[in-house]
Amino acid sequence: MNQDTKEALFLHKNRIKQKDILNKVYIDFYNHFKASSVPGGLCIELGSGGGFLKEIIPDVITSDLLEAPGIDKIFPATEIPYSADSVSAFFMLNVLHHIKNSEKAIQEMERSLKIGGKIIMIEPINSMWGRIIYKYIHKEKFDPKAGWRIEGEGRMSDSNIALPWILFVRDRKIFEKRFPHLKIIKIYYHSPFKYLFSGGLSNFQFLPTIAYPLIRRFDDIVSRIFPEISMFVTVEIEKI
Repeated sequence: MNQDTKEALFLHKNRIKQKDILNKVYIDFYNHFKASSVPGGLCIELGSGGGFLKEIIPDVITSDLLEAPGIDKIFPATEIPYSADSVSAFFMLNVLHHIKNSEKAIQEMERSLKIGGKIIMIEPINSMWGRIIYKYIHKEKFDPKAGWRIEGEGRMSDSNIALPWILFVRDRKIFEKRFPHLKIIKIYYHSPFKYLFSGGLSNFQFLPTIAYPLIRRFDDIVSRIFPEISMFVTVEIEKI
């Protein structure tokens, strides 16, 4: 199936809901967003896709490039339809590495955010462990030598899974120079195994659901002691 179509979005939504461990992983990730301290006001999720953040944060405004049930607004991250200094938070789950012009998108988020507002994202990370998974097992493009732009127009099919690492680790000093009013306040590596055991959006679930509390606990311990044994990163950026 073409991953850029509305049919694929519906398929992803069904899989996220029907696969027990994958659903629980999403809830864990969404709770990262919920636990973050953000000022009161407008909260926007970019690239909502088949997710269900509204069930965890009911007042969030969801958005995507495709119209679908549960999507409140249709717009690209490079053309955010909100006035300057009006947004309290932008949430993104596995979205940044699909944005073709990340610099323009970050400029738009910076413009829209009020002082103290935050960009909070969970993304794949080019850690020691993540590099093995994303280079040799995962199907999306992984190019840690690339620049900030992604070639192509596909909503899902064109991406660079190394982009978050490029922006916030490899090119962090460049990022800070280009965006002096955006302060990176957290880069937290986590989740080395639980997404793998869920089977993700493409494969079957590898372990019984009853094992999930143990998987989650093991993940927390391993990533806390050995951050390089992680598949994901939470990045928080505050407008100052």
